[in-house]
Amino acid sequence: MPYRRLPNTDNARYKALKIAYDLGKVTSPVNLAFGQATFFKVKSFTPNFEMVLNTYKETYSNQVKRSKEYNELQKKAKLYISHFIQVMNFGIARGELPPSSRVFYGIDENETKVPNLISEADIIAWGEKLIKGDSERVSKGGNYITNPTMGNVKVRYDKFLDFYWKQKSLQETCVNSLNRVTALREEADKIILSVWNEVEEHFKKICDEEERREKCAEYGVIYVWRPTELKREEIKKQQTKLVFENEVLANSNIAETRFNVFKQASAPEKRELPDFVFSKFNN
Repeated sequence: MPYRRLPNTDNARYKALKIAYDLGKVTSPVNLAFGQATFFKVKSFTPNFEMVLNTYKETYSNQVKRSKEYNELQKKAKLYISHFIQVMNFGIARGELPPSSRVFYGIDENETKVPNLISEADIIAWGEKLIKGDSERVSKGGNYITNPTMGNVKVRYDKFLDFYWKQKSLQETCVNSLNRVTALREEADKIILSVWNEVEEHFKKICDEEERREKCAEYGVIYVWRPTELKREEIKKQQTKLVFENEVLANSNIAETRFNVFKQASAPEKRELPDFVFSKFNN
C-alpha cells in the first residue's frame, strides 16, 4: 500500500498550497473536503508564500545570469595584474628598472615570482597595491611600464571591482530572500498537513482504496509506492494482463473451432448445429 509523502521542496509546497487554494475558491464549503478554518489559513498564507518564493527565484536567476560576465571580468583583471608584474620583472631583468621598483608594489625587492591571484580577495588586494604603488613610483621619477600600462590595468581592475560589489549585493539579496522562504517553510508544512489530514478524513468512508487515493490526489495529496510494493503491483498488473490475454486467446480458439465445424458440415448437418453457431457463421 502506498504511503503519503508531504512536500519536501519549496516548489512542491507551493504546488500543494495552490491546489488547496484554487479548490477552496471554486468549491462550496459544503462540498469542500477540508474545513473553512483551514481554508482561511491557506488563503491568508499562499499569496505571501508565492511572492517570497518568486522573489527568491528572481534574485537567484539574476545572480546566475550575471555570473558569466562577472567571471570574465575577474579573469581579465587577474590577467592584467599578472602581466603587469611579469613585465616589471622583465624590465628589471633587462636593467631598465631597478629591483627596488618591486618595493613600491608591496613585493620583496628580490622576489621574482608573481603573487598568488587565486581568490577575489587576492585580485582586489594586489590591484589596489599596483595602482597606488605605480603612482608613487612614477611620481618619484620611475619609468612608465607598458604592455600593459597601468592605465590598462586600472580600467580592467575598476570594471571587475564595480561588478564585484554589484554581485555581492545580489548575493546578499538572494540570501535574504532565501532566509525569508526558509522562515515560512514550517508554517507551510503545518497548513499542508492540516489540509491533507482533513481531506483524508473526509474521504475515509470510500471503501475502495484506489478510488479513495484518487479523490485525495485531486486535493494535491501525494502517495508514493515503496519499491517492494511497486514491484508487487507491477507483477499483479502483468498477471492480470496475462489472464486477459489468455482468455482472449481461448475465445479466439473456440471461435476458430466453431467456424471449422460450420464450414465442414453439410447442409443437413448445419441445420442440426446449435443456434449460436449458425447465427455467427451462416451469413
